[in-house]
Amino acid sequence: MARQISLTQYLIEQQRKHGHIPQELRLLIEIVARACKRIAIAVNKGALGDVLGSAGSENVQGEVQKKLDIIANEVLIEANEWGGHLAAMASEEMDGIYVVPNRYPQGEYLLLFDPLDGSSNIDVNVSIGTIFSVLRKVGHSRGVSEEDFLQPGKQQAAAGYCVYGPQSMLVLTVGDGVAVFTLDRETGSWVLTQEQVRIPEDTKEFAINMSNMRHWAPPVKRYIDECLAGSTGPRGRDFNMRWVASMVADVHRILTRGGIFMYPWDQREPDKPGKLRLLYEANPMAFIVEQAGGAAVNGSERILDLKPGKLHERVAVALGSRNEVERIAAYHRQDAPK
Repeated sequence: MARQISLTQYLIEQQRKHGHIPQELRLLIEIVARACKRIAIAVNKGALGDVLGSAGSENVQGEVQKKLDIIANEVLIEANEWGGHLAAMASEEMDGIYVVPNRYPQGEYLLLFDPLDGSSNIDVNVSIGTIFSVLRKVGHSRGVSEEDFLQPGKQQAAAGYCVYGPQSMLVLTVGDGVAVFTLDRETGSWVLTQEQVRIPEDTKEFAINMSNMRHWAPPVKRYIDECLAGSTGPRGRDFNMRWVASMVADVHRILTRGGIFMYPWDQREPDKPGKLRLLYEANPMAFIVEQAGGAAVNGSERILDLKPGKLHERVAVALGSRNEVERIAAYHRQDAPK
């Protein structure tokens, strides 16, 4: 049997051999991974742990919170509260930033997270997950503000997600490819199960909420119409549609076997550029997907190049197999006003 490599061993080897992971970043990733393990345990208990159902409250975006949303958010904050090299955190579930009451010299990193993605699936036992992003704190000021978090996604030091499904899995990038770890529930360790994940450049699968089709912009309608036309249409091949309504689950499938995930702008709320959050969902997932050889755009622009204007900024998303994403981007550029 091959030697099992734990997350800690993997990070130490990366730190020693390649220098991609400073010790401070390694420790931060380990803290996040431990928090995800606690969330996985809570998810697995389900009704036995009284974690299902609505919490009777709303988050900053006006969305009804599930009990597990609040539990996962608290777990991540508590786990990172005393991390010596973390300056502050921001969460999809909180209005503003949370400055860490640090006992050590000023923190060097900022942590952003969606504590529980796919909340609508909690009560029906479908895969959900946690998404996180790590930024370096810019400048030498001892204070920290929301402005420090408003960095383009290409400046991320690390990003990852945990998917809580039949297996609990942690997917991680520190800018040198993508690695996958599986939680060994007997030992409590995250064990390396795949390295240098690659997304196929071509695909026959797409993930989108078809019920919104009548609201889409012409480039998205064009792309989906061509996929639906199948082998007799302009694409010359049949496509399958997959939609879990959990970004983590849909992206994990794409990372495993290819595909394209889309959550486009639509005309129901024309003043909003999209539904997903740039800092908590789009940026970390775009970083992971690009590191696996895929692509990620908001329509015509690379997501990782976008400069956030506010903490809870939203964005349209199309990511996955490179050739399909580039086709979507080309359709948007062709449709742009001349």
